[in-house]
Amino acid sequence: MKYINTFNYPIYIKVIVIVFLSSCTPQQRTSYQVESAYDVLQRTLGQEQASKFVLKFEESDALDTYAISVKDNKAIITGNSAIALTRGAYDYLRNATHSIISWSGNRINIPSQLPQYEKRVSTPFKYRYYLNTVTHGYTTPYWDWSRWEKEIDWMAMHGMNMPLIAGAHEAILLRTFKKMGLTDKEALDYFSGPAHFPWNRMGNIGSWDGPPPASFFDKQIELAHKMQNRMKELGMHPIIHAFAGFVPKAIERLYPNEELRELGWGGFNEKVQILSPKSDLFTKIGKLYIEEWEKEFGKGEFYLADSFNEMDVPLSDDPEVAKQELADYGDIVYKPIAEANPDAVWVMQGWTFPYHRDKDGKLFWTPERLQAMMSKIPDDKLLILDMANEYNALFWKIDYSWEMYKGFFGKQWIYSFIPNMGGKVPINGVLDFYATAPKEALAYKDKGNLVGFGFAPEGIENNEIIYELLSDWGWRDTPINLDTWIEDYCLARYGGYPDEIKEAYNLLRKSALGTFTDHPRFKYQFRPGSGYPSVHKSEDFEKAVKLFLSANESIMQSDLYTFDAIELGAQYIGLEIDSLLTKAEKEEDKSIKYKTYQKAIDLMLEVDKLLASHPNHKLENWVALARGFGDTEADKNYYESNAKRLNTTWGGGVNEYAARTWSGLIGTYYAQRWQLWLDAQKENKTFKILEWEENWIKSSYNNLVIPFGNPVNALEEIIEKR
Repeated sequence: MKYINTFNYPIYIKVIVIVFLSSCTPQQRTSYQVESAYDVLQRTLGQEQASKFVLKFEESDALDTYAISVKDNKAIITGNSAIALTRGAYDYLRNATHSIISWSGNRINIPSQLPQYEKRVSTPFKYRYYLNTVTHGYTTPYWDWSRWEKEIDWMAMHGMNMPLIAGAHEAILLRTFKKMGLTDKEALDYFSGPAHFPWNRMGNIGSWDGPPPASFFDKQIELAHKMQNRMKELGMHPIIHAFAGFVPKAIERLYPNEELRELGWGGFNEKVQILSPKSDLFTKIGKLYIEEWEKEFGKGEFYLADSFNEMDVPLSDDPEVAKQELADYGDIVYKPIAEANPDAVWVMQGWTFPYHRDKDGKLFWTPERLQAMMSKIPDDKLLILDMANEYNALFWKIDYSWEMYKGFFGKQWIYSFIPNMGGKVPINGVLDFYATAPKEALAYKDKGNLVGFGFAPEGIENNEIIYELLSDWGWRDTPINLDTWIEDYCLARYGGYPDEIKEAYNLLRKSALGTFTDHPRFKYQFRPGSGYPSVHKSEDFEKAVKLFLSANESIMQSDLYTFDAIELGAQYIGLEIDSLLTKAEKEEDKSIKYKTYQKAIDLMLEVDKLLASHPNHKLENWVALARGFGDTEADKNYYESNAKRLNTTWGGGVNEYAARTWSGLIGTYYAQRWQLWLDAQKENKTFKILEWEENWIKSSYNNLVIPFGNPVNALEEIIEKR
């Protein structure tokens, strides 16, 4: 069934997909599942390559299952859901034909005579969860349908069936506020800029860098229809946002006696207002929001609402009274969801539970407090996203949340990771941990109602090996043997596995892919005189990069090898830049000091030029998507500035958080900032750095970078000169 643009059609047309799915016969359902899955293959592989697959739907109440066989030179994939069928096809592609589908490009290597391959797989997880609330700031805020269609296909091929998406939250909330009686201006003034929407949704920030043009909300609705329809076609279970209690200050005009509580976050002066847990208005707005959302998009299944992400809960000093207040907060968030849609499940992000500390540095969310907040919610109506298992184990070095909180007290929960913060590009994460850790939860005797597995990166299009590995975990219950897995991965990604690549990955597992840093940033990405480098640096990493580059001649025909070489090389040179900056800081001879700084800046420009050959790590991509949302030049300029702000000054005390190593960003922002600062130092002048940063954000970006003709050869030459 093909997507029909329903945005301008009457409401009964908008729900055609839902009506079809709920009323079709078993035979129609079979045809529908197969057709939806086959459409993914056609879009991903092209008609000719997709024709080598035969998809068969097999009705079953079991968890998603697929079987693979080869007959008459066709790959036969049998599955009990559309996602099982697409995942089965991808299993055959990657493991039988050594092909891969990735953010930086696809390598499809299907031979004319198909390899024999037999396999049957059942997932132990009902849900394979994907994305993070803030992914929709750090990666997707300005994606168009073309980019989203590609991502949904990526999800389907990798077997993910529960994406966390924005779901036109702001557009529906705007309608809700206006129906409550707020004026257009009062309602609009509540919203931040689109790149900052995730934090606006969680009540961390108010109207920072907003509001966007009113036309943005119409486009949000139109895009959400396309996304919802495609996900329904594929039988996915999207998580969308609900009302979490945050309201515009102007609500006091309509309800002057309403009790509003203030919350603050991230060094922002502007406070955010949240309704009291005893407020009838909380339920009224929350219920109206769900009704408006479902009137537009059809019945929802999972609604996400977080009222206290990384923020203190305003509680009584009396422990018993505080427990009751927490129970009331949990009840008041769930109540409007239940009243509007009794079948819906409230989804709660679990990141803040092990993360948040009180003013004395103690864990705020004790087991007693968390259990109290969940106490009034039926077990089957709450789903907890346990998002950051690697943080518990590798960074905070504390018990896993599912141990600490007794398998989350009988509620449904999903085991997950956060492999990336802010979309940072440097290679980072303990590959061996990711390959084995989920088994601990599966084997835990008190794991309770563990229903899913997933990963919640703050930003994607980076560290692709990790996401490929984790997507495999959604379809197994035993640890992954990395020795054989990496070999198969390299054969699929590069078309070869020479000794140099093998040894390079062995060294990476001991270095950059054997360490976990929660915010890997280069020193050169901070303002002069501030920040500290946190990207992994070691002799093993340097050796790994050189070995990887030495395989150039043997697998030089692989674009994906070239792109990975560029990433590794940019990280290697970035570490050299940081060393030069540190050396310059300590140098007392000004002549040598300034020359050392200049060497570092010149190297930044080399990295900038190197990354221009990478398909993803470019500022021009980010800017083009943002400007694409604008109808007028003024709108385009606003969207561009909002997108660039998130990746640089951000706002409040969150400066330099995203720290992307992107072509264009390095050259015109990081390198230029260092250059102007250095020039001012030489002339004993003051560089008005904050004023310059704001001017850069507000100015239009023009890509003037000319890539290297052969980036890998250029990279080798740069490294040789060091």
